Amino acid sequence: MIERDQRLYFALLIPASLLLLFFIVVPIGESIFLSFHRLIIGLPQLQNPFVGLDNYRELLLDPVARHSFLITCVFVAVSTFFELLLGLSMALLINHRFPGRGALRACVLIPWAIPTVVAAQMWRFLLNDAYGMINYIVFGSITSSYIPWLARPKTALGAIIIADIWKTSSFAALIILAGLQVIPEELYQAAKVDGARVWQRFRYITWPLIRPALLVALLFRTIDAFRVFDLPFVMTQGGPADATNVLQLYGYKKMFVEGWMGYGSAISVCIFVIVLILSITYVRMVGRNLFEASS
Repeated sequence: MIERDQRLYFALLIPASLLLLFFIVVPIGESIFLSFHRLIIGLPQLQNPFVGLDNYRELLLDPVARHSFLITCVFVAVSTFFELLLGLSMALLINHRFPGRGALRACVLIPWAIPTVVAAQMWRFLLNDAYGMINYIVFGSITSSYIPWLARPKTALGAIIIADIWKTSSFAALIILAGLQVIPEELYQAAKVDGARVWQRFRYITWPLIRPALLVALLFRTIDAFRVFDLPFVMTQGGPADATNVLQLYGYKKMFVEGWMGYGSAISVCIFVIVLILSITYVRMVGRNLFEASS
């Protein structure tokens, strides 16, 4: 009976495994294969020659690629930090019982439920230098003082980071809230009896027990932020002066705008390797914290 059930389980996994093989493994393998070739759309006479690691060497020497990587790292660090901070604050708020808590929880999730392209377009209108609501709130009717937020290198990246924080802080809040829900209420009651204050209860009970949830939120948000494409593509197209030209967008331009498929594939492979390393590191950290919490 057990063997028959096991065969059934494996048989049911076959369709999903084939889909994963087709939609994940095959594209990754194709990207790796192209990254070792000099494939340029529009120049079929090159006949896709094998160039080994030349694309990767060019990538290391490419000043635009290095700048894009730096911009990506800044975006990841700043957006992830504030998303976790705001997510923790929102999770602590909506974890308490008060009238209208259910409605507030639903409202918190609205930004995350909005498609990223729609959110990017919305923020592009809000930050418009002629009729944007942000300029009107800051400067009122003094149109001569309006700032072109998305057209200045010093403010464009910050504007995109703010849009990303608004969009995905609720996702971090949802994960952290799940971690708060599993903390036994008896621990807080015992701490109150012992005279522990709010900050002490948070430091010695809440913080240690939600660290695994925080690491999970950090894992997902770091990976997602490193692969950011939608927001800069819609809001600035990587400009002005490459101020928002993140690595994923730079790879897209090389592949589909300039036609350098091999070089663009090398960029995609590098992003994949970086995300893979981050994933393995965070998963080990989560596993270690879960073990410490259980022990």
